[in-house]
Amino acid sequence: MIVDQYTKVRKRSVDICRPLETEDYVVQPIADVSPPKWHLGHSTWFFETFLLLPHAKGYKAFDPNYNYVFNSYYESVGARVIRTDRGNLSRPTVEDIFRYREHVDEAMQDFLKDGLAPDIEELVILGCNHEEQHQELLLTDIKYILGHNPLFPSYGRDAFQAIAPDLPPAIDPGWTRVPEGIYGIGYKGQGFCFDNELGRHQVYLPAFQISRQTVTNGEYLEFMKSGGYTDFRHWHAEGWDWVRQHQVQAPLYWHPIEGEWMYYSWDGLQYPDWVAPVCHVSYYEASAYASWAGLRLPTEAEWETASEHISWGHRWEWTESAYLPYPGFAKAPGAIGEYNGKFMISQMVLRGASEATPPGHSRNTYRNFFHPSLRWQFTGIRLTK
Repeated sequence: MIVDQYTKVRKRSVDICRPLETEDYVVQPIADVSPPKWHLGHSTWFFETFLLLPHAKGYKAFDPNYNYVFNSYYESVGARVIRTDRGNLSRPTVEDIFRYREHVDEAMQDFLKDGLAPDIEELVILGCNHEEQHQELLLTDIKYILGHNPLFPSYGRDAFQAIAPDLPPAIDPGWTRVPEGIYGIGYKGQGFCFDNELGRHQVYLPAFQISRQTVTNGEYLEFMKSGGYTDFRHWHAEGWDWVRQHQVQAPLYWHPIEGEWMYYSWDGLQYPDWVAPVCHVSYYEASAYASWAGLRLPTEAEWETASEHISWGHRWEWTESAYLPYPGFAKAPGAIGEYNGKFMISQMVLRGASEATPPGHSRNTYRNFFHPSLRWQFTGIRLTK
């Protein structure tokens, strides 16, 4: 039942935040990271704004100011707090946010008891998937917040595993060969998908081989030792400017300490697991590593075509494809139409999922997307030839 799906999704967001102290809920170290309490408020605002206010008879907004506070990027819904100012929101308090969630959850429970029209039920399902997206971002942002605290506090491996998907081992050496042919790309089926997955179409692919596992920490270390960050030949011009401007010399969360590399993990500062997939690298770094290895990144069509034959889901994997609409893509009317289409510029596609992706939320047609310099998300590298 849809009420059970709603309840399960809402509970998981709260469970993710249980290891946090109150002070952790407000921090915003960089513009791309939102404070945990903002995620909790925004995902609640979505249900209040798009379901309860227009469709639940007699419902009144918990606080009229919250539309300004928790609107993310929906121009058609009204003014909003500038993204970089989310960390300045000492009010509403964390306690206020949890009261807000309880208020909306009670109203939604009543609303979902009645039979829903198909379009309203679709909107509820979208809201649940939207909150699951924010759960992944919530974990990503929590790691950045704690990982940039000078004390490197632990989130707790046990706490993480209690809410994380159960992933199979990532060790799967070798290559999978995909023959030349015409292949179908895009979502097909009757279940939920995001609008950017629609527009199934055919593409021609020359024969290629794709690695069955992603690049490991140990393999990436060899790139670093060989001077990968100081050799401009492997980098796009924009990437090389990024390396020099930010003095990048390793993936995010790697720290040189007393002549050895240490890595910030859910258990705090640890020695890297050299056989684990490398994580938190930008598209620039992924592309440079592929060039250094004499290989390349897969296109998203190659990745999707090969996905049934490779192990994926441990890291979001950079592709060589720009984030663009599929043939026939059309934005939905109103605010919901602002969901994906407005971001189809200057970003690269990632495929797969990660340890922070909610269970059951990933599929092989899912299109994630980020600017090429970003690496706070759980991003990794798969090679193609």
